[in-house]
Amino acid sequence: MATGRKVEHTSRASSPVRDALSDHAVPAGVILDLRKLLAERFPQTRALPQARLSTGIAPLDEAIGGGLPKGAITELTSPQLSAGSALLIHRLLQAAHQERYFLALIDGRDSFDPEPLGNACLRHLLWVRCTDPLEAVKTADLLLRDGNFPLVILDLVLNAAEELRKVPQTSWYRLQRLVEPAPTAFLVLTRRSMISSAQLKLVLENNWRLENLQQDENVARLKIHVQRMQGGRQDLARTG
Repeated sequence: MATGRKVEHTSRASSPVRDALSDHAVPAGVILDLRKLLAERFPQTRALPQARLSTGIAPLDEAIGGGLPKGAITELTSPQLSAGSALLIHRLLQAAHQERYFLALIDGRDSFDPEPLGNACLRHLLWVRCTDPLEAVKTADLLLRDGNFPLVILDLVLNAAEELRKVPQTSWYRLQRLVEPAPTAFLVLTRRSMISSAQLKLVLENNWRLENLQQDENVARLKIHVQRMQGGRQDLARTG
């Protein structure tokens, strides 16, 4: 003879949300009450706008949302040898002088020429001269931990590709974690794109000859292709 099994229905703990949804027809007033209850129990904090550091180049600042993002890595690539990265560094140092903050430049191949800038601008510069990319990355690690520089520039444009391949990707992720809580914009100059963790990617598209470099107002003639990732899509802009 088969024995019957008694099935007991256990009642789940009641909650305001479950009780209100127990009926098929939910009055509009109850829905409003639910929204209020959920907002009180699970408050959502609004994300603050990301702080920016002006480059002093108005078209570029406008294209990238007000300046270089603080708490993030910006990678700027210069595919051509004479694309204008040195000119950009000079302009950023002039902006630091005008706004009275200090800029740290990590010179990956000891190639920076300070002579055209003058002593007034150079008072706002910490210049670290390196010859090896690994040494330069370690220096960036120390300066980002310090957190006292609104702008840190790591210039690897003239370092050989075989040297740069020795820098593991984990180093860039570590530097990204270091800069995130800091009030610092971290700009890395490279010959080709190599930093997957960079929030903002820029490309200098100039290919100047010697006679071009001798002209005035070259900063206004910089051609910068701007590519940044937002919500899984690429926004493109152009300045210059």
